[in-house]
Amino acid sequence: MANIKSQLKRIKTNRTATERNKAVKSELKTWIRKFQAAAETGDAAATQRALKAASTKLDKAVSKGVIHANQAANKKSAMAKKASSL
Repeated sequence: MANIKSQLKRIKTNRTATERNKAVKSELKTWIRKFQAAAETGDAAATQRALKAASTKLDKAVSKGVIHANQAANKKSAMAKKASSL
């Protein structure tokens, strides 16, 4: 365990950031799964709603620094491509 006061603070902030990142990534996976489930049913309207929600969640994750912008762009592009094929 660290003895230096600043390092103890860093350990705490890293722990909270890790927990937040886990929560945001878990939520992202959930919304992407919801989109995929909607796309499999073939319902275009539900797929578009799920795409919009998932895209918003991806953008928020990028703004918080949880995922890289290019990763979000790739996921959004793949989902949009899938949605347009319906």
